[in-house]
Amino acid sequence: MATDAEWARIRRDLCFGQVFEGTVVKVPRPGAIGIFVDIGLSVGGFVDVLLLPDEGEDWPAEGTVADFEIWWADSRQQIRLKPSDSRYLRTDFADFVERVRPSWPSEVGQPVRG
Repeated sequence: MATDAEWARIRRDLCFGQVFEGTVVKVPRPGAIGIFVDIGLSVGGFVDVLLLPDEGEDWPAEGTVADFEIWWADSRQQIRLKPSDSRYLRTDFADFVERVRPSWPSEVGQPVRG
């Protein structure tokens, strides 16, 4: 776990949509919670169930290496990610973004500082 100062330093350099190659390290309850991803930083990455396919068997398995984009980062020491590979995204992702986060396309490339 990173110190608060280290988290502030890491977060300062992050941008929405920034891509990291990551390894899925934990899938605690496929279809129910989300997945934990190691993206090589001292803070963890997490993909929320809301961004993943409906069926848990369509989620990336532990050990899967794939690209992930920064979806969100707030005061919690965790980087929220979205899969870059459409196989690992909910099938209605474009509609989901329109309903839930319509500003997403314009946020890509912007710093996550808040």
